[in-house]
Amino acid sequence: MLSAAALAAFALCTLSAQAQSAPPTKTAPSAQDAPAYGARLEGFDYPHPPQRFKLTSQRQALEMVYMDVTPTGQPNGRTAVLLHGKNFCGATWEQTITVLTGAGYRVIVPDQIGFCASSKPGGYQFSFNQLAANTQALLQSLGIAKATVIGHSMGGMLAMRFALAYPTQVEQLVVVNPLGLEDWQAAGVPYATIDQLYAQELKTTAETIKAYQLRFYYNGQWKPEYDRWVRMSAGQYAGPGREQVAWNQAQTSEMIFTQPVVQELPRLQVRTLLMIGGKDRTAPGAVRAPKEIAEKLGDYATLGRSTAKMIPGASLIEFPALGHSPQVESPKEFHEALLKGLSAR
Repeated sequence: MLSAAALAAFALCTLSAQAQSAPPTKTAPSAQDAPAYGARLEGFDYPHPPQRFKLTSQRQALEMVYMDVTPTGQPNGRTAVLLHGKNFCGATWEQTITVLTGAGYRVIVPDQIGFCASSKPGGYQFSFNQLAANTQALLQSLGIAKATVIGHSMGGMLAMRFALAYPTQVEQLVVVNPLGLEDWQAAGVPYATIDQLYAQELKTTAETIKAYQLRFYYNGQWKPEYDRWVRMSAGQYAGPGREQVAWNQAQTSEMIFTQPVVQELPRLQVRTLLMIGGKDRTAPGAVRAPKEIAEKLGDYATLGRSTAKMIPGASLIEFPALGHSPQVESPKEFHEALLKGLSAR
């Protein structure tokens, strides 16, 4: 049974979702009206004050920007760490932060190195193990010994890697439409070099971002509230640091493609909750593959069920009518399920 604090947060999230769903006025900006942000998202307003964690990694002085949000409801003594996807930022978790802090959680939301408001290194060997180590260092600096780790998309892939690397530091693992549940290269998707990916990234605009998400994330159904997140991503490509943004995005695209986690899922030792939008068809690199191969990839309805069988003791929550980002597409439905999943023992 949900606490009064959780229900209050849940109601707040619902009101926010309803407000965002209201018909846009004539002056409301569309996804195509992307502003120009800096390479570290200078000019974009985060929902909570961003803080900076300074670290040295691969002989470089870097900064990880993160939000540390205290409970607004009765504190429950637990911490949730929210990990963003490749085409998202920590800010995309805005409504989830509201719900979890209302339910008593302290919530930590980092932007990974190479993404969003964090450092954009010129030379960096990106790997999920490295990003997991960076995240672990951040939590250690904050005195957090154990946390519920929640990851979406690429962040779900990172969350699983974090749980494999630091199992004693994970109270519960929650992954929302994670990448890495299939090996695209082994399935026949051709490899693309970082230089090739960089050339493609330089062509990114608000229009191309929206077209991609409309096709793979939202099953062809667009809502005005998605435009904000398109503008957030597109703004970095429109600003003065676009080349560095594109370079890091190319590097991390290669990382995702070449470092699937599916083979290691049976080794997970933590309590795991899978939350899967069944209409998702995300499959990195599938556009490079022959049609007969591409059509078989990114079937999350099937991937979610097969993954649940692979992970010892895993629980599965399915959203058959939703796509890649159920927390954005249907926040009320998603957060009700999340709170129940977090309270189940």
